[in-house]
Amino acid sequence: MKVLIMGLGLHGGGLESARYLLRHGAELTITDLRDEKTLAPSIEQLEIFIRGEASPSLQPSSAGLSLPPLRGSAPQHPAIRYVLGRHEIDDFKTADMVIKNPGVRPDSPYLQAARRIETDISLFLTAIASAPPIRLIAVTGSKGKSSTASALHWALTMIPNSLTRRHGGTEFSSEGSHPSIEIPRISGDKVGCAPFADSAPSSVPQCLCERYSEEKSTQRRAYLGGNITVSPLAFLDDLQEGDDVVLELSSWQLGDLAGRRHPGGAALLKPQAAVLTPIMPDHLDRYGSMEAYVNDKRVIYQGQDSGDLTVAQDDPWGRSFLAETGACSLIYSAAPLPEKVSGGWIADPAGPGFVRLYAADGYAVPHDGEIVEIVPAEPLVPGRHQKQNLLAAGLALYGLSLPPEAIRESLGSFPGIEHRLELFHQAGGVDFYNDSAATIPEAAAAAIEALCPHGGPGTPREPGSRNNGGLILVAGGADKNLDFSPLVRAAVQTKAVILLAGTASESLRTALSNESVNCLGPFDSLEKAVTVTLETAQPGDRVLLSPGCASFGMFLNEFDRGRQWKETVKRMASP
Repeated sequence: MKVLIMGLGLHGGGLESARYLLRHGAELTITDLRDEKTLAPSIEQLEIFIRGEASPSLQPSSAGLSLPPLRGSAPQHPAIRYVLGRHEIDDFKTADMVIKNPGVRPDSPYLQAARRIETDISLFLTAIASAPPIRLIAVTGSKGKSSTASALHWALTMIPNSLTRRHGGTEFSSEGSHPSIEIPRISGDKVGCAPFADSAPSSVPQCLCERYSEEKSTQRRAYLGGNITVSPLAFLDDLQEGDDVVLELSSWQLGDLAGRRHPGGAALLKPQAAVLTPIMPDHLDRYGSMEAYVNDKRVIYQGQDSGDLTVAQDDPWGRSFLAETGACSLIYSAAPLPEKVSGGWIADPAGPGFVRLYAADGYAVPHDGEIVEIVPAEPLVPGRHQKQNLLAAGLALYGLSLPPEAIRESLGSFPGIEHRLELFHQAGGVDFYNDSAATIPEAAAAAIEALCPHGGPGTPREPGSRNNGGLILVAGGADKNLDFSPLVRAAVQTKAVILLAGTASESLRTALSNESVNCLGPFDSLEKAVTVTLETAQPGDRVLLSPGCASFGMFLNEFDRGRQWKETVKRMASP
């Protein structure tokens, strides 16, 4: 089969598509508008795979791609034709299948010439339809989806196998369990039993690991993939009956699945649980309107039926999702829910999260109509918005019939993930945070509120207190036609704002200056920005990279921005 991969990229989707297809004997052409230098990390990883892993023993799985087996010895050089810095229309016309990167617009003239268009997500969903049954949980939203998906994966990893196998009263078989839990890498480092931020708090409780060590020896595996930079193709061939898969899906990935169905007529995407985090304006430079953007988000539940569940926030968008879905609906709110409404809430920002489900709504719960706690008052991750993410995750798990005590304890130990309010360095009495994934103003505003719980820069400091120091915000970057007013309103609490160069930074600087915010920059290098930041910071302060903008220009993507920020701070700020 001749396959064309359109967009090798740097997030893993193109790379894993290439690896998977090579294992299944495809003849590959890879095309990308970026040049070899930019794509060097992905190309290098693919060359290592071909030289070291490809072998005649790798045969197609039973996943159903109908690809021929690998033949002959492993190649000594990449068995791939690269077309970089450009696209060639004939490649699209002659390919049996084109794998598109989600960032490629569907109206691309090159895609119009293709015979068949797939993505790594659609290949995965097609394959699992003919594989042993798994439990699929899908997460989307504007912000919070990575944290929510990671919290779900963390909990499914931490809770014993005997407590996670039920859904709607149906037991999954426990035969053929694996001797240990295998988890896809996210950031390259591990904390406790699963990989998360490379410097998560050292206070992560070990009680769950110790208490459940015997049960985990026979526990099935939980996998995390999708927009979180782990392609599900990386673990597709390893899936066994009863495994859990959590997919984080962006609007672009969902848009690529719109209207897609299996040959028998069932929707290609049909998760047992669909979780929608808060919807905010984003990617309007591509979509043009909120309605078009949100319509792609709706794809996450459009294939569900009454045997599934949909979780959404108590706001106009969330209520529209729950009114439209064919699944059982669960709502989460900032206020206690009325009687006879199944869902969850966190009424006090400093308090715990509660849920209440009614069997009459179709849920097989042992505490029918009772209020139970599933999110502790003081989880490891800071901020009210992060606690709401945990509530959304916990509500889905409770709706899938997991016990509330186990949910609460596992979510309470969740350490957070890289690039989301990540405390990564401490030097000279100053705490440094990486929140590079905050690519919209509302996300940056939430991060400011999370780290400024006691007021703005004029708040008196208690002697020796770290909590009442000032906050220095590092922000700015590329414009996505978004409204910066939420970020500007929150930034009034900061001691200073350091701006990085970008198409949005001058307008952001003007808006901040109009509110008398101490604004410095824009700076066209991280070294310059960090130098000014270190000159401004004092013991007890917190420094937060939370850009509120896209990363294009100075960086390859938001993950590259976060990694460069951490490396630069660690190099320049003495411990």
